[in-house]
Amino acid sequence: MSETEPAVAADREALITELMKGAVDLHCHSGPSVMPRGIDHLEAMREASEAGLKAVLVKDHFYSATPVTELLNKQFAHLGVQMLSGVPLNNTTGDFNAHAVDHGIKLGARLVWMPTFSSANHIRHHHGDDHFDTKFPQTVQDVLAPRPLTVLDEAGEVKDEVKVILDMIAAYDLVLSGGHLHVSEILKLFEVAKAHGVKRLLVNHPTFVVDATMADIATLAGMGAYIEHSVCMWAPGSFFLFYEPELLDQLIQAAGVDKTILGSDLGQEGNPSPVAGFRSVIGICLDLGYSPEDVRKMIATNPCALAGIV
Repeated sequence: MSETEPAVAADREALITELMKGAVDLHCHSGPSVMPRGIDHLEAMREASEAGLKAVLVKDHFYSATPVTELLNKQFAHLGVQMLSGVPLNNTTGDFNAHAVDHGIKLGARLVWMPTFSSANHIRHHHGDDHFDTKFPQTVQDVLAPRPLTVLDEAGEVKDEVKVILDMIAAYDLVLSGGHLHVSEILKLFEVAKAHGVKRLLVNHPTFVVDATMADIATLAGMGAYIEHSVCMWAPGSFFLFYEPELLDQLIQAAGVDKTILGSDLGQEGNPSPVAGFRSVIGICLDLGYSPEDVRKMIATNPCALAGIV
């Protein structure tokens, strides 16, 4: 090792530390949950505070964590991290349940996820892949088998009960996530959502379960959607390290830096913590040649713009 190498490594770590300040994680899987979690909501908040993050959005597939995040914001405001959550439209919240969305909105929800675990697309992937259980975390205890959900009716049109929810999302200017719907459903959903006045659109991990191509990603970004890539799929030490850095580069280029978000998708038992995963993938982006300004857009500016975080 040359004399300059330790100094270069130290400078790189210092830059990553600086970039973490003001970052936003819109995809934190902390607990309690029926899924095996290695970090709880308060621990996630404290870790984020130590790293200088501005906000963390807690995602659970089975319940809205909005009451919890509101409590954390009140009791631990001194930590300087804004905790957020939303409403997942899965079987446990009553499928396409406008009452659940209304309740979440009145409690301060910032986002509505279309079906994830309960989506027909997710269930097809699960049944069609013998190794899916190793690619996606499973519940600690057996739960009832999901009822498959799709946003489209037999004619291929967005269902009326979904349109009611789109109107609510538009009225309160929430973020609409495509969840784990197939990209063909998301494209149709977002087209209708925009016609109903929805302005904030999000696609999570487009290459995993959602099955989006590079052309699809470009189309979605062209519609105004932000494309979020899961840090857990590139972070060393992650059980879900599926992809090489070169693919991340291609994905960022497909949507453009201005429409790309990096979210941890971490918090699972045995995986790196959300902050540790973020640090790793920031380093990967720098190694790929993205400037600190580009990285800051993907981890701070863009998620703030999407979720209305000030």
